[in-house]
Amino acid sequence: MNFEDEKDYIMRIIKEMVSALFSILLGRKFVSVELELANKYEVSGKDLRDLLAMVDAGEINEAENLLLDGMDYANQDEVAAAALFYQYLSEKEEAFLLQNNYSKEEVLEGMKWVMQKAGYADLNAIME
Repeated sequence: MNFEDEKDYIMRIIKEMVSALFSILLGRKFVSVELELANKYEVSGKDLRDLLAMVDAGEINEAENLLLDGMDYANQDEVAAAALFYQYLSEKEEAFLLQNNYSKEEVLEGMKWVMQKAGYADLNAIME
């Protein structure tokens, strides 16, 4: 597997994790997560759209810190917002992430962390 294949693989894994998580949270098969970004999600007292704007501005680590610092892992909406955050990050170009001191591997690790803390560690094992 070459470098680019590995990055695409990480993006696909995260999308599958997000899709599976949304299926569990909604109690039915969930295919498209993209539409969920149109909904208003809040996590750690911050609007998800504000966190995504920080990502776009290159403030990835700061946005992730805000996301995780006050997150209620028992709140399904906050878990969903965190999943959407990591999916959004996974879609960023590797060069953009590296320029902003982040990587695809960190995106995957962050998603796994949220899944584990929210009680969905079994989903991590299935995806690997």
